[in-house]
Amino acid sequence: MEAANIADEILVHPPGQGFLTISNALQWRLQYTRVIDLAGQEEGLIAIYREN
Repeated sequence: MEAANIADEILVHPPGQGFLTISNALQWRLQYTRVIDLAGQEEGLIAIYREN
């Protein structure tokens, strides 16, 4: 819910040109979560374990 609020705020008040960075650990978790979500939907991605 909070992420949606932040996204709405950014759309209404876009920041000036600059750089957005996130930690390597957060970036890894986001990519890993994305792959897990696609497992079983994309050829070659097989879900071995998924915590609910």
